[in-house]
Amino acid sequence: MGAPPRQKKICVVGAGAIGGLLAAKFALAGEDVTVIDQGAHLAAIQKNGLKLEWHDGKVQTAKMKAVNKPAEAGKQDIVVLAVKAHFLDQVVRDIESLLGPDTIVLTVQNGLPWWYFQRLGGEYDNHRLESLDPSGVLTKNVDPRRIIGCVVYPAAAATAPGVIHHVEGDRFPIGELDGKVTERVKELHDVFIKAGLKSLVLPDIRSEIWLKAWGNLSFNPISALTHATLVDICQFAETRALAATMMKEAQDIAQKLGVTFRVSIDKRIAGAEAVGAHKTSMLQDVEAGRSLETEALIGSILEMAKLTNTPAPAIEAVYALVKLLNKVMLLEGGGVKVEKANKAA
Repeated sequence: MGAPPRQKKICVVGAGAIGGLLAAKFALAGEDVTVIDQGAHLAAIQKNGLKLEWHDGKVQTAKMKAVNKPAEAGKQDIVVLAVKAHFLDQVVRDIESLLGPDTIVLTVQNGLPWWYFQRLGGEYDNHRLESLDPSGVLTKNVDPRRIIGCVVYPAAAATAPGVIHHVEGDRFPIGELDGKVTERVKELHDVFIKAGLKSLVLPDIRSEIWLKAWGNLSFNPISALTHATLVDICQFAETRALAATMMKEAQDIAQKLGVTFRVSIDKRIAGAEAVGAHKTSMLQDVEAGRSLETEALIGSILEMAKLTNTPAPAIEAVYALVKLLNKVMLLEGGGVKVEKANKAA
C-alpha cells in the first residue's frame, strides 16, 4: 500500500452557495481549508464554522480558518475562485499572496470563463473576452498555466450567515485548459473524491462548460425576469420555447468554435425540469438585490456570436431586458420596488 495522500492547503475565495459547499466538504475530509469572505457570513464562520444542510435533512458543521483578505491566508496548494464572475477582477488583484510555485487555480463560475480562449490553440487562441475581462486584470494576474477548469452541477443556496443549504447534485467535472491529463489534475480529482463528491477528468472541459452554460444563458435570465422556478419555466409552453430558441442560437455559436454537445436541447431542458422548483442563482440574486451575472451568462455568448458572425436575436433581446433589470435594481439600492412600480402605473 502506498502512503496516504498529503493534506492539501486549500483556499476558497467566496464561501457562498458553491464555495461554501466545497469548503465544508474539503474541510470535513481533512484538508487544511481557509475561506476568504466578508461581513456577517465571515463572522458566523469564524465563530461557529460552516454549517452544511443536506437536502435529506442531514446537517454537518465544518471548522476552518476564515479571513477577509488573501494576505492572511498564506500560500496554498489549491485556490478555488468561487465568487461571482463580475467580482473576480476585485479578488485577483491580491491573489499573488496565495500563490506558490505550483499552486493550482480552480475556477467554478457560472457561464463562460474569462480564460476560455487561453491555451486553446487554433484561430482564436488567447483572444481576450472583453465582456468578462474588460480591464485585462484577470489575464494579467492569473497565469493560464495555473488554471484548471471546472463545471459545477450541484444546486445550493446560502440561506443564512454561515449556513449553506444543498438542493441537489454532487458532480464537479474538471479539466486542463490544453486537454492534457496531467498528474496535478488527477490529484485534484482525488481531492474531490476524498471529499465525497463526484468528479471526472475531461479532455475537453470547454464542451462541458458549454453544456452547463446552455442552461445558464436561458433559464437564469428567464427566471430573473419572471420570478419562476426551473420546473415552471419548462412546463410553461412559451418560456420553454424561448429557452429552446436561445439554446439553438448558442449551439450554432459553439459549433463554430468546434464544440460538440453530447445531449439534445430537449434532453437538456428535461434535465432542468427534473430539478423541480429550484430558483436559479440569478433569481436568488434578484430577490436578494445583488448585481446580476449578466456578462458571464449572456454577454459573453453574444461576444462570441459577433466573433463568429452568428445571429442570436433571442439571446440579444433577453440580454437587453436583464441588463436593464440589473440597472434598475442597482439604481434603487437592490430589489425591484414593486410598490413604486404600481404607483407609476
